[in-house]
Amino acid sequence: MNRNETNRGEGTAKKIGGAIKKGVGKIVGDEQLEAEGRAKELEGEAQAEAAKAAERTKGKKDETVGAIKNRIGQVLGSDEMAAEGKARELEGQARQRENE
Repeated sequence: MNRNETNRGEGTAKKIGGAIKKGVGKIVGDEQLEAEGRAKELEGEAQAEAAKAAERTKGKKDETVGAIKNRIGQVLGSDEMAAEGKARELEGQARQRENE
């Protein structure tokens, strides 16, 4: 598991924990508890979104590097290089879609 996946998971956990705390605060009429829960929920959302953005950036880099390698392989007549480039390009695109 990479660091961004860990951050994404931690962010999701904070978001859920915050939502629970916010709900408990609302049920018992404790505005302070409700506000703390909402703050934690927002913190979790931000952490998860930052991790997704980092993964999208990595995906875009892989897509670009793969596209270049694919084109160079085609120009040089190297089917292997072109195939490796195309595979990396597609992996990069998939990584971006997974983190939308």
